[in-house]
Amino acid sequence: MYGAVKVDVTEKPKSEDVVSPEFGVMKGKPVKGRDWLEVEARIKVDMAPEPKSKTCDSLTVKWYVAVDNPEKVGTYLKLTKEIEYVNVPLKEDVYCSAYISPASIRRLTGFERSGKRAIKLIGFEVIIDGKVVASAADKPGKENWWSAASSVIADTTAVPLLNKMETPFASLWWDRYAEIKAKTSP
Repeated sequence: MYGAVKVDVTEKPKSEDVVSPEFGVMKGKPVKGRDWLEVEARIKVDMAPEPKSKTCDSLTVKWYVAVDNPEKVGTYLKLTKEIEYVNVPLKEDVYCSAYISPASIRRLTGFERSGKRAIKLIGFEVIIDGKVVASAADKPGKENWWSAASSVIADTTAVPLLNKMETPFASLWWDRYAEIKAKTSP
């Protein structure tokens, strides 16, 4: 349990098409990078009293992404993902992100590139000790759109959101992103 916790959203969520990184370690296996979709936001955590470690032990970011439903025009699918971060530095900008794979982009859009055009709404909540301490949406006036009942937005697990460690970007940009809690083996 923490004392007073404050989380500022210093950059609202946004989406960007990013190309698979190329690692030149394998001969004879040429591949052309494909588009992934990244959703990202920047937060800053503060705590009082400030722990000696100057870190927040753990926080969870729950992402919500509404995308066009390719099966029914005028409706949307809501993708969700909870990502637990550990050792989050205090009073410092850190980024949090989630990803949609090239295969999922193709499923949603029918195209290999520009998954960004399928995105309608992005939002997230920061959860510490089971309490939502901050939230943000990419569009003004659409705060907490994910919690409102809607006949045009349906939950789905058919198209997964992925955390950074589940992508080819896992080893990139370490100093930019908060540390994701490692999964433990059963």
